[in-house]
Amino acid sequence: MKELKLKEVLSPLEDEILKVIWPDKSLKVREIYEFLKRNKKKVALSSVAVLLDRLHQRKIVGRKVETGRGGIRYTYFPLKDKRGFDRTIIEKVVENLIKKFGDNALSYFDERFSKK
Repeated sequence: MKELKLKEVLSPLEDEILKVIWPDKSLKVREIYEFLKRNKKKVALSSVAVLLDRLHQRKIVGRKVETGRGGIRYTYFPLKDKRGFDRTIIEKVVENLIKKFGDNALSYFDERFSKK
């Protein structure tokens, strides 16, 4: 079975966005965009906004709505730290393995982890 990597769960740009906000930051879309633009590659503000919305829909990031001149602005923040996010992914993978392979998966886990 192939190794599960973060890039398989997130797109490369989603991964970069999370790296910006994971240190418990609360940032506006433009702030995240400016950071990525300075430190990464060419990226569109609209792409960052769309991906943040998707991450919000997937409950990976939270957001606060602010009303100001020019309309509504969102401030995004991580719902879990990196370790908590990784743990969630691991839990989902293990659950899927148990659903698919049942007792064989449980037997494997027992053999594999009872030795340590």
